[in-house]
Amino acid sequence: MKPIPYGHQSVSWVDAIAVAKTVKSEWMTMGPALEKFEADLAKVSGGKHVVAVSSGSAALHCAYAAVDLGPGDEIITSPLTFASTATTAMNLGAKVVFADIQPDTGNIDPLHVESLLGPRTKAIVAVDYAGHPADLDELAKISQKHGIVLVEDAAHSLGSIYKDRPVGSIADITTFSFFPTKNIATGEGGAVVTNSKTFARKARLFRSHGLVRDNDSLKYPNEGPWHQEIHSLGLNYRLPDVLASLGSAQLRRIDTFKSRRKSIFRGYSEAMGEIEDLQLPIERDYVDTTWHLFPVRTPTESRKAIFEGLRERGILVQVNYIPVYWHPYFEELGFQRGLCPRSEDFYRREISLPIYAGLRKNQQERVTRNLLQLLSQATG
Repeated sequence: MKPIPYGHQSVSWVDAIAVAKTVKSEWMTMGPALEKFEADLAKVSGGKHVVAVSSGSAALHCAYAAVDLGPGDEIITSPLTFASTATTAMNLGAKVVFADIQPDTGNIDPLHVESLLGPRTKAIVAVDYAGHPADLDELAKISQKHGIVLVEDAAHSLGSIYKDRPVGSIADITTFSFFPTKNIATGEGGAVVTNSKTFARKARLFRSHGLVRDNDSLKYPNEGPWHQEIHSLGLNYRLPDVLASLGSAQLRRIDTFKSRRKSIFRGYSEAMGEIEDLQLPIERDYVDTTWHLFPVRTPTESRKAIFEGLRERGILVQVNYIPVYWHPYFEELGFQRGLCPRSEDFYRREISLPIYAGLRKNQQERVTRNLLQLLSQATG
């Protein structure tokens, strides 16, 4: 039987035609399709300013640059995330402090965050694990009280709603990812969203080498119409128009994608909700989640056998995530296991089941049937 991936893009001929039109246009990059995608994303996210970039990691790097993160600064973030939430801050010279998670959602624990605040804390970085928004109001209160920035790594949660507000409109600065497994796909891609004009300007500069072209901002404005200047360092993190046009086409179907993901979430929950040895994800009553992952937790001693058994049967499950500070690079910096015990327990038991808009009912039933068989064998 055909393998079932844990995540997969949902691309139609409408998407392909949108890309083809851009390829045949005058602009393959730095053109009107990029501006349109940014405007379309602003409508979905509720953010005033959108800066589309080349990946979710690039979005984090730009966001940290926009808030002037640098040597001597610290961020507090979750270890239950992909490493770039931390490493892009470290690339700017900042130190990373890890706060533990809430066991039910996998999101960062505001109480632990507050206990870790110090004089060098520059930002709290929440991660919306699996698509479920973090406790943004509680984190915002902490950030406002202490005069620090709230960053939301929303790589998983485009389309999610927190207390009647769309993700992207709440934190000081939010980042998205459009990798093929995410809620919309541009192949590679990401975005920075913010209500701050200053943060948006700085992110936009960092996205494109730090180049200034606006005549009113130039130090030497009389050189000629070709003149441009670098006022700060940046990188080439631009998203080409070709991929931006795919993003706009995908955004037109985000409600459909969300509905399908929620339907799959319900299907798994109804089929496995009473299984004693499985812990399923929950959705708090004040959020409306666009589910990026369906993370189940098995008994620790059974996880490896179940994972390998599912893979052998063509169900290409994943584990999300190895705690960031377990990676050898972080071990060499002095981070030790045991730092965030709830995150480590979550990791030791977690398996991400297939969830994506194109997952068919019979495929989902196949996943459920095989998982329950393997769980029964492992727990005996």
